[in-house]
Parts: sequence; C-alpha cells; structure tokens
Amino acid sequence: MPKKRTQNQLPILQPHAAGIDVAAEEIFVAVPADRDPEPVRRYRTFTPDLHELADWLTRCGIRSVAMESTSVYWIPLHQVLEERGFEIYLVNAHYLKNVPGRKSDAADCQWIQYLHSVGLLRASFRPPAEICAVRSLWRHRENLLQMAAQHTLHMQKALDQMNLQLHHVLSSITGRSGLAILDAILAGERDSIQLAGLCNRRVKNSRETIAKALQGDYRPEHLFALKQSLDAYRYYQRQIAELDAELEIYLKKLPTSESAQAEMPKRTKRLPYQKEHNDPDFDLRRELYRIAGVDLTNVPGVSVVTAQTIISEIGTDVARFPNASAFASWLGLCPEKQVSGGKVLYTRTRKVKNRIAIALRIGASCLYHAQNYLGEFYRRMKRKLGAPKAVTATAHKLARIIYHLLRTRTPYDESVFARQDESALRQAELRLRKHAAKLGFRIVSVETTSEA
Repeated sequence: MPKKRTQNQLPILQPHAAGIDVAAEEIFVAVPADRDPEPVRRYRTFTPDLHELADWLTRCGIRSVAMESTSVYWIPLHQVLEERGFEIYLVNAHYLKNVPGRKSDAADCQWIQYLHSVGLLRASFRPPAEICAVRSLWRHRENLLQMAAQHTLHMQKALDQMNLQLHHVLSSITGRSGLAILDAILAGERDSIQLAGLCNRRVKNSRETIAKALQGDYRPEHLFALKQSLDAYRYYQRQIAELDAELEIYLKKLPTSESAQAEMPKRTKRLPYQKEHNDPDFDLRRELYRIAGVDLTNVPGVSVVTAQTIISEIGTDVARFPNASAFASWLGLCPEKQVSGGKVLYTRTRKVKNRIAIALRIGASCLYHAQNYLGEFYRRMKRKLGAPKAVTATAHKLARIIYHLLRTRTPYDESVFARQDESALRQAELRLRKHAAKLGFRIVSVETTSEA
C-alpha cells in the first residue's frame, strides 16, 4: 500500500487573519476554513456591500486583514475596515506572487490569507489619517499645476504659429508682464510698441527687442486657440487658489511640535528665502516649521515645496523607520544587490515611484554650483561616478539628513560634516602609519620636512 505524502506546513502566526483580493467591481475575501462553512466569499464594491463584508469578518472573529494596494480601489474598503478597528496590512503586489498554475481571484485571496497567517507579509507604510488628508490635497495640487502647464504650452504654440516670439524675450508668459500683453492682444491691440510698453520695469530685454518680437501674423484661428488656452490657464489658477485655502485649513489642524519656537530660527542659507511662482499664497515655510519643529528648508537643495512633499507623504514621525538606512531604502535611493550562486548579478537602485525620492533627486541636481558641503559632495561624485549616479548619491545623503532632522528635531548644522571629514582623515592617517610601520617605513609629514 503506497505511503501518503505529507506536506510540511508553516506554523500559524496569525490565526485571526483574512486575505482580500480587490478589483474595480468585486472583492474576494478568504478567512480560515474553520471560521465559516463558506470561507471564501465574493462581494460587490458598493458601500453597503463593504459594510456587509466588515460585518462578516467580525462574525468570523477576524482581527487582521491583508490586501493588495491595487490602484485606488482599496481605499474605500481600507477606510471602512479601519473604522471598524481591524489591523490592516496594505501589501505591495510585488510581494504576493502566486505559485504557477490556477489563477483566479478566489485563489489569490486564499493565497494572501495563507501568507498573512504564517507571517510572510509586510505592511506598506501609511501615514496617519490627518497626514493622508493633506497628502491627497497636495497630490491634487500637483495635478492642477500640470494641467495649467499644459495650457501654457498651448499658448506658446499659438504664439509660435503667429510668429510672436513673446516667450523668447520674457522669462515667463504667465508672469505679470506676459499676461498683460496677452490680454491686450486678445482685446485687439496690434501696435507692438504699445504692447511692449506694458512690460514691467524689471524685464531685462529692451522695449525695442520686445516690440520686434511682437510683430507677427495675427490669424483669427490662432487667436481663438490662444484665448481658450488663456481662459483654461486662469481657471486652473483659480482652482489652485481655492485648494491652497483648503490646504491651509488642514495644515492648521495638525498639532504643533513641542520643539517649535514662537519665532522661526535664523536662516542659515546664503540666499534669503523667496517665494516661487507656484508656491502657495500663505506662509507655508512657517507652517511647516510649526508642525515639524525644525526648518527643513535650511538644508541645501530642499525648497519649501520639497519640504511640503516630505511632510505630506510621511508626516513628522519617522519612528516607523528604525534608522536612516531603512528610510533611504524605502525611498529607493540605496543600491539593491542581487546575488545568486555566490556571484553578484547586479547592484542598482530599485525602480520605485516615490514622490519624496523624486523631489530629493531634483534638489540634488540643483546643487552643482552650490558653494557648500553638499555641493562639493555632488561634484566629487559626478567626477567619480557620472551625473546620474551622483544625483542618486546626493539624494541619498539628503534623505539621511532629513531623517536625522525629523528624528532629533535639531536644526541643520553643516559643521558636522567638516568634523566628520577631519575625523575620517585622522583615521586614514593612523591606518597608513600603522601599515608603514609594519613594513619598516616611517611616514614624515610635509610640515616636518619643510621645517628641517
């Protein structure tokens, strides 16, 4: 009689675990087989069905739930389960690869439930609810800025087709001078000298040059496209202004940090703070300092928009990450080594779309001409590794600095890097002297030789 094959099972670490496979129109849920005669159920994505799903999980004695982060379909269910008090594991779909064979939603939710019950799943980072609200508004603001930028390009295209070189003599056609000239053109003004006289006195190009750039072929079809693009641009600017007012309300609801002082500390950057064109209308820098307890904009390469992106994505509490290395790894700014058979297959950073990492990379690329420690570090890495890797290495160093500032609530101090470099040089000199002594040599410093 043939022997029965026994299958070794991993120990159950989460006995009250459930697995959920989320799609756009239906949700499959799996619970342990001993909790219900029908351990796998299908629900629709309507709100009453989500509450019915939560009630069923409560009756089954489920305490922890794991689900994939599929697009934005998981958000309504996550909010319902979070209100009910369930422990939710939002898992990256990359970590849920099923074994080859039967592929169905029912099998997927059972696989998720099994992996979660044996403790093989890691929850993705998700900030508190109040930070998530700020994050949603800030991400929506980025979308509005992109839409406004598209209509700016449409205006430039219409001007090019009429051979009006306004965007070549002004730094921005959406500035005060550019909008005044566009309004006059759409109002019927064709005198180039009169149009050039509308420029602000701070415009660098001469009025004669601007007048020559405004002599073109005014066509009605292109003027119509210019008018619609300008109206659309102003519409999105009004939307952004409304969003900024709402964002200010949400930021004021966030608690004040214990380390925040009544007066902001003195700025350590060489250049004074200046509000950029797309910055919010309110004093965002002061509000971020009140929330974080430290001025992140003092770090070279970190603007107020970058600081807002950091706060809106992770909040002010970075204790979820055990150290700066874990934080940089989560951002995808650390090289990932793949080893097989004792050989290194490749060593490169992971392909992740993290908004903080993107913002830090942009800030790092702006440090090429900076006369400070980070600027010197970027230029040294560029000579050694090339520009792309230098940007990643500098963004990695910025991430470690940001983590330290948010963890300790101490202001940015560049003298720390000078002391670290001096210590590293002393250690290197000590190693060289010990190595030379073993070989029977003695290192003589340049100062001693010159005095002799």
